[in-house]
Amino acid sequence: MEVVNPQHLPFELTKEFLEEIKLLIAEQSNEAILSKIEDLFAADITSILDELSGEEAKYIVLLLDTKLAAEIISTLDSDDRKKFLKNFNSKEIASYINVIDSDDAVDILNEQPVRVREEVIALLKDREQARFIIDLMHYDEDCAGGLMQKELIKINVKQTVTECVEEIRRQAEDVEKVYAVYVVDDDGLLMGTVSLKKIILAKRGSKIQDVFDADGIVSVQTYISGEEVADLMQKYDLEAIPVVNIQGRLLGRITIDDMVDFITESAQEDIQVMAGISEDVEEDDSIWLLVRSRLPWLIGGMVGSFLAAKIIDRFDSSISIMPAISAFIPLIGSTGGNVGIQSSSLIVQSLADKSGLDTTLWKRLQKVLIVALINALIAAAFAFGCSMLVDHGEIMLSVTVSISLFAVVMLASLMGTITPLVLNQLNINPAVASGPFITTTNDILGYGVYFLIVYLLL
Repeated sequence: MEVVNPQHLPFELTKEFLEEIKLLIAEQSNEAILSKIEDLFAADITSILDELSGEEAKYIVLLLDTKLAAEIISTLDSDDRKKFLKNFNSKEIASYINVIDSDDAVDILNEQPVRVREEVIALLKDREQARFIIDLMHYDEDCAGGLMQKELIKINVKQTVTECVEEIRRQAEDVEKVYAVYVVDDDGLLMGTVSLKKIILAKRGSKIQDVFDADGIVSVQTYISGEEVADLMQKYDLEAIPVVNIQGRLLGRITIDDMVDFITESAQEDIQVMAGISEDVEEDDSIWLLVRSRLPWLIGGMVGSFLAAKIIDRFDSSISIMPAISAFIPLIGSTGGNVGIQSSSLIVQSLADKSGLDTTLWKRLQKVLIVALINALIAAAFAFGCSMLVDHGEIMLSVTVSISLFAVVMLASLMGTITPLVLNQLNINPAVASGPFITTTNDILGYGVYFLIVYLLL
């Protein structure tokens, strides 16, 4: 019978395990603590630290091997890490920065006060690491330069495969993941790559220029946005992509794990914006921060609702003459909001999917209008039939409701399409259009259109 190794099973943090760890920390039972966590992955230990106080978490981190502790610190959430590292002095932080990738090191240092940042860089024993960090710090965090790491293996095109193997061995400690070796000329210009498979299978004495692949090398320049880098890596199924400057000189590389982190963070930001949350927050953040992140859109939505209420109030005399028209107000509001969100979500999705073939505004509108026309006709016919059944043959009321619904669906589709396109042109996150903004706007327009048609027809 096959025996399953317990350390390969997914770790589940329980309340009992956490209480036991806290007790061991209080008793300073170092060996017992290490025996509890020695078989866990860095991500599992991070989940434990998230539930401990700053002093308790620091106690555990100081017990760990420096490299493991550095990996754990680099995987902490940005806000949690900023608070956590307040418990460490500059010398302790420098010991961890020494052994992690340069891109992660820059992320950590950018979260620190300027004084701490300068002290840590000055205390780094690895001066090459210090130079890498200084080079990366002037790039925006969401562009290729800010996402890249300086650690990579490169070889001169004139060197031999044997020398390349020696270079891999020399840099193995600094470069954690080797996907390929980058080939450069005497000026450092990127010429191509050579795979590990070709290096292993090459004959003794072969030169790099005879085995490297010069065709189809995909690279990005430092100013390219993270979204464009993600699209390229997805399109060409890349595990890493080299970063070059304007002249084509190799500066660094972006690995797939860093790109996954970037995509996840971007997706979370879009989801929060679509939900009407104005700041990057999590469930365990302070109450005031959670309130502050939600309040702006709530107030904006209330202002929109007051405007919609004023429109209804303006037509109060029409409602008093024919009370039945008030029964269809929820139908008009909800349908307009749903159509607007559907349209804007599709446009936001298409804006995020850069295919290289830009669709003109007129073609987008043409397609949206055709879809909206079909949906509006079906919705209007359905509303007419339901109204006739409910209101026992009040044909003029049914006609008014169906015409109103037709107009609202057309208008909401148009608003849901144009709004994200305009926001995108203004360099504002178009995901804003998929949340409370579009719903509130369509409520106001929908009620206005409905009561205008009621006034004209009834």
